[in-house]
Amino acid sequence: MKIYNSTKQPKNRSRLRLKLGVLYYRLKRYAVWAFGGIKFAETNDNMLTNEHFSHQTPLLRKLKDVDMQLQYNKAANLRIAVAKLNSVIIRPGETFSYWQLIGKPTRRKGYLLGMVLQNGAAQSGIGGGLCQLSNLIYWTTLHTSLTVVERHRHGYDVFPDADRTQPFGSGATCFYNYGDLMIKNNTAQLFQLKLEVTESHLKGTWMSDKPLDCRYEVYEKAHLIKSEYWGGYTRHNLIRRGVYNLNGVLIGDEFVAENHAIMMYSPLLPEKEKICNQ
Repeated sequence: MKIYNSTKQPKNRSRLRLKLGVLYYRLKRYAVWAFGGIKFAETNDNMLTNEHFSHQTPLLRKLKDVDMQLQYNKAANLRIAVAKLNSVIIRPGETFSYWQLIGKPTRRKGYLLGMVLQNGAAQSGIGGGLCQLSNLIYWTTLHTSLTVVERHRHGYDVFPDADRTQPFGSGATCFYNYGDLMIKNNTAQLFQLKLEVTESHLKGTWMSDKPLDCRYEVYEKAHLIKSEYWGGYTRHNLIRRGVYNLNGVLIGDEFVAENHAIMMYSPLLPEKEKICNQ
């Protein structure tokens, strides 16, 4: 099993330092968009017909100590963002940028207060909830031959694994504009992202102009929960994916990501709860 180094206790930064840091990194990212020589993907009305992978996640979740109104607002925020991303086509050599396409979420654009995670705590913020969309896009992309060139892991593990269907650390957090999700098409085929917000689910599908030629299975290895010297718990794992041909034969196994997160809940059940669950 892989042994992970100890994770340092998080530091509390002053508001001024946080604001200056955000301003610096946002300006730096604007410069990359303008002068970085990246050819960005754009939305397109042409419809590709070959489905490569599809996934959906529940739109509303009842979370402990989180106002459900923030969940309803999240659904509204997702509809605005999906309208910006739906049908984007990534041509060979092009790069998909989550924030370059969506733009800054503001009240003027119709975004509402939704749940955002800051320093491991659930708070409200304009445009909150868009991480569900970046999580979905990242997860679906891992099941294609596209290349993720920028992804940011969640630094905190906020909620327990109840009803989790994907491995820990298989999402992508987002924060405007330098906490981006960027995906490059290094293949010789076109890819198109189809997104939909229904009454109950957020749905995402990668389409292509060529048929599927292999399948991917994403899994975790070396999962570990550690008790840190400063009194908290941290969680770690590796994300990998198996590559299978259409006959189901394993033809490759690839490293995807390494995750480290500070746990915001106790990984140990109280004794009474352990007995009830046995």
